[in-house]
Amino acid sequence: MFAKAFRVKSNTAIKGSDRRKLRADVMAAFPTLGTDQVSVLVPGKEELNIVKLYAHRGDAVTVYVSGGNPILFEVEKNLYPTVYALWSYPDLLPAFTTWPPVLEKLVGGADLMLPGLVVPPAGLPQVQKGDLCAIALLGNRAPVAVGVAAMSTAEMLTSGLKGRGFSVLHTYQDHLWRSGDKSSPPSLAPLALDPPDLSEEKESVQADPALQGDLRRLTLEGEEENGEVQRMCGEKSLSEASEDPSVRGLNPDPTDSKTLQEQMDELVQRCFLHALKCQVRKADLPLLTSTFLGSHMLSCCPEGRQLDIKKSSYKKLSKFLQHMQREQIIQVKELSKGVESIVAVDWKHPRKGSILEGGEVRMIIINYVKRNDLVDADNKNLVKLDPILCDCILEKNEQHTVMKLPWDSLLTRSKLKIMYIRSLQTTAHEPDLTRYLYFLEYSHTHLFICLEKLQPVYQVTFPGQEPIVKKGRICPIDITLAQRASNKKVTVVRNLEAYGLDPCSVAAILQQRCQASATVTPAPGAKDSLQVQIQGNQVHHLSRLLLEEYQLPRKHIQGLEKAPKPGKKK
Repeated sequence: MFAKAFRVKSNTAIKGSDRRKLRADVMAAFPTLGTDQVSVLVPGKEELNIVKLYAHRGDAVTVYVSGGNPILFEVEKNLYPTVYALWSYPDLLPAFTTWPPVLEKLVGGADLMLPGLVVPPAGLPQVQKGDLCAIALLGNRAPVAVGVAAMSTAEMLTSGLKGRGFSVLHTYQDHLWRSGDKSSPPSLAPLALDPPDLSEEKESVQADPALQGDLRRLTLEGEEENGEVQRMCGEKSLSEASEDPSVRGLNPDPTDSKTLQEQMDELVQRCFLHALKCQVRKADLPLLTSTFLGSHMLSCCPEGRQLDIKKSSYKKLSKFLQHMQREQIIQVKELSKGVESIVAVDWKHPRKGSILEGGEVRMIIINYVKRNDLVDADNKNLVKLDPILCDCILEKNEQHTVMKLPWDSLLTRSKLKIMYIRSLQTTAHEPDLTRYLYFLEYSHTHLFICLEKLQPVYQVTFPGQEPIVKKGRICPIDITLAQRASNKKVTVVRNLEAYGLDPCSVAAILQQRCQASATVTPAPGAKDSLQVQIQGNQVHHLSRLLLEEYQLPRKHIQGLEKAPKPGKKK
């Protein structure tokens, strides 16, 4: 409702009678609130304004503003709390949990689909169709959205958690939130709830045998048979994943050669980079370091791991941030006495990563499809698109029409949309990549790699030397013939540096062998690149030098066909 800017009609201070009526309406709409809590939410003497506005779709909305923050809004005589109010009363509404990457979609105006829900061990909250609900992110109980249930909990389970679950009305980071102080959600630990009682579940669905079977499959056998939910959660349930030896990257491994302190150092850095990449925006700066840790880094910690800076080699957050400042990733300043804030982030700071060959990337995609059982049973050449693949690959107008794709289209489709790609910080071997892929999935990040979206790099190796790795695509050595004064021909060679060759050394060798003058000049249109120019058509000498002595592949040299043809024998 507030995904786009709204138009304010009026902004007036509330009258005493209207203030009392508002309190009565709040108590009626939210009976779980006590009298004292209502008095805090709707204060008796502090400034309280009524703002009447029109949403971008034309809906007439009344917003109640207290202390500069919108706390309630009313649409068609229905009263709703804002995220600012829910941060003070996080248990005011039944809360459902989703993955952090989904928030960006909700802020953009999308509704919450059921495959995006995270099913906790205690089961889903019991709601009816039309009930007002809160939406939180995994790892933090502070709500980030307010919506209306599109179906009851029983219907959600019957559907196998497919379809639209909630009509979202308001979210953190939307324009209604921006009208306040733009504060971030507090860090609230999830409640520890007991597993649900199956007898109560059965009574709530009136002992429907078919539904009881669905409930048994969802609650007893868990995610083993509910593939749709598992694909959103990373194939296995979070509890199963912590015990799975193939996912050792999620929990400290007693057989790992790294110490617990070294593992914690890696976890701290990963959560730090993940928070900067996915959650912090330029508009959030300056950002209190305590808020950055509590609201951003902790929520990026994967399930089954506990982020504890005291157990790292840094011991304190301030020392870790000082280290990141020395790495020139962030800039930290003490804006007020004793309170530090992140004031700047180098968003273009390079991240070291491993080189992936095309075959390795394809194997990651293939393994993802096989691990999630997405190969079509009737036609092995087709791949079923799960919610992650649909969101990554398909255009909006294809979301409800394209259900399968051929293998070649899946691997090479040019319009792939990547939800999140981070430099791979492990060695480029399949077990490490698999563990890293699991780590990203369980750190609430969906990773999908496509050949056309990876940054190209090339590597040049000479015997006895370290490989030279550079970003971009390698250009071939270019040999051309040009005319100079008095109709004299010259041979020009470019792009020697890309292959580790020194243009000055090449010019000296050619000058001696060709018995012709050779010069080295800046290459036109290429920054920090040189070209070699030799008098006459010397392509055959270049051919011998590059192919026979330097042993460069012929496919990386263009212009060899311009060598002078041998004269006819008499």
